[in-house]
Amino acid sequence: MNLGRLQALASVAKYGSVARAAEVLHVTPSGVSQQLNKLEKETGHPLLEPAGRGIRLTRAGQVLAEHAARVLAQVAAAEADLAALDQEVAGPLRIGAVGSAIRELLPGVLAELVADRPRLRVSLRDGEVVDLLPRLLTDELTVLLMESWEARPPLLPAGVAVRTLVREPAEVALAADHPLADRSVVDLADLAGQTWTCCPAGTEAHVALTQTMRGLGAEPDIRFAVAEYPTQLALVAAGLTVALVPKMAQRPTPDGVRFLRTRPVLHREIRVAWRTDDQGPPIRALLAALVSRQEAVNATANGYPSR
Repeated sequence: MNLGRLQALASVAKYGSVARAAEVLHVTPSGVSQQLNKLEKETGHPLLEPAGRGIRLTRAGQVLAEHAARVLAQVAAAEADLAALDQEVAGPLRIGAVGSAIRELLPGVLAELVADRPRLRVSLRDGEVVDLLPRLLTDELTVLLMESWEARPPLLPAGVAVRTLVREPAEVALAADHPLADRSVVDLADLAGQTWTCCPAGTEAHVALTQTMRGLGAEPDIRFAVAEYPTQLALVAAGLTVALVPKMAQRPTPDGVRFLRTRPVLHREIRVAWRTDDQGPPIRALLAALVSRQEAVNATANGYPSR
């Protein structure tokens, strides 16, 4: 059954005459009559019958008109949903992020997004850039919160857009009874020969530490490969290692750990990345929320609250 013919029948049923239906549909009365005649042939049922000087729907016409009204309402809803795709924040938002960004940036932001946009379906995966970036490229992830160190900025393929959310210094974590712990600033060259804990080989943090120390003429002795900074800090507190920890990742700080500024100063950035061929409402909403959150943090605490 043709949708236009169903619309003609539904209009006659609603307005009670062919002439009025034609006026509403912006066609001629003969045009409406032709549509109804074709619909009768399609269905094999008479749909209209004389009623005095006018017409009325037959029983078959009434039944079909009710169905037509429901069909047309569903079509209108589909059209509205399609028209809203460019504005409505709905559908999947698959986020990948490093652990410290998850802890510090995402909980409040995601809680507000989900509360304000009930049709948004958020999922989250933690990991390192080396593992998560390929998932962004294959559409397993929608957005990636990645870290980037000055000594090792990640190489991004074509078709990936990025925006920096946070730029923060990294500091050396030492046990409180470490011989250098009474300093406020430490030369990284003075840490040659120390036992280090760091994120696993291949990660941005591992490569950044290795390249920085090698640039100072020392090969870092990384014996503890640990992905999570809180675990690294637990090893530091036990007096087993030293660690290079970005400001954001220093909370919570266990007892017995001191942080020293470094010479040279090292910085890490947290960037949000997405594919340029996918910049729909969910991505725009998340990006706006993250930027707003970071602007508020910068305005009230000059970056991050003190430990």
